[in-house]
Amino acid sequence: MRDDGLDRAIDAAGGVAQLARKIGISQPSVSNWAKVPAQRVIAVEAATGIPRTELRPDLFGGRGLSEGTVEPVDAARAQEYALLATLLSAPPSRKLLDQLATLTGDATPVGSAHAVLAEAASAAVPAQIEREYFDLFVGLGRGELLPYASYYLTGFLNERPLSRLRADLSASGIERVANNFEPEDHASILCEIMAGFAEGRFEASSDKQRAFFEKHVSSWMGRLFADLESAENARFYRAVGALGRLFIGIETEAFTFAN
Repeated sequence: MRDDGLDRAIDAAGGVAQLARKIGISQPSVSNWAKVPAQRVIAVEAATGIPRTELRPDLFGGRGLSEGTVEPVDAARAQEYALLATLLSAPPSRKLLDQLATLTGDATPVGSAHAVLAEAASAAVPAQIEREYFDLFVGLGRGELLPYASYYLTGFLNERPLSRLRADLSASGIERVANNFEPEDHASILCEIMAGFAEGRFEASSDKQRAFFEKHVSSWMGRLFADLESAENARFYRAVGALGRLFIGIETEAFTFAN
C-alpha cells in the first residue's frame, strides 16, 4: 500500500510511468515502492514539486529548520545547498519552476543570482529543461559535464576521492542507502550532505563541517559550477551555475575566516 507522499508524487507527475521517466528509473521500480526511498526524495521533489517534508515526513518533518533551533545564517545556508542539490539531482518540475520564479533578489551577488534564476525559471519550458538536463548530465553514453568529485580531481570516475569520501561518511554515521546507484561524490549528494550539516540533520561541529567542505566540496565544485555557466547545452542551467559558483565562493571565504 502506497503512503500519502508517494501517491501525491505520482499524481503530480501524471502517473507511475511519468514519474519513473522524470527521475530516470524503470517503471517497475516505482511500482514496487510503498513510499519514496530516501535516496530518491530529492529527485522526486525536483521532478514533481512536492516538498520532501511531505514526501518523507519521517525523514524531513519536525527536524532541523522546523524546530527553530538553527541559527538564521545556517538556515539560509541549508536552504541554498538544498536548492542546488534539488536542481542538480533532476530537472525541475513546472511547480518548482513556478516557485523559483517568485524568488526575489537584492543588492548582494547571491541576491542578484537569485533574480537571474527567477527570470530563467519564469521563461522556462519543462520539456526543454528535461532535454537540457539530459544533454548536460546524462547524454548518450555521457553528458557534457560529469558532476563527480573523482572526475574533477583525477580525471576518472570512482577513484580515490570517492573512497575517501565514503570513509568520512562512514565515520560520521552517514550510511549509503540501499539501491542508490549514484556514487556519493555526485555534486547533488554532497550539497544534500552540506544542507544536512547546516540544518542539524547530521551532527557536525563547525570544525567538522569546515573540514568536510574543504576536503570534498571546495576542492572542485566551484569549477563544476563555472563549467556549467559556460556549457554549450546550458540555458536555464547557466543561471544555476552562476548561483552555485557564487555560493561556493562565499562558503569558502566564510570557512577560511572562521578558521
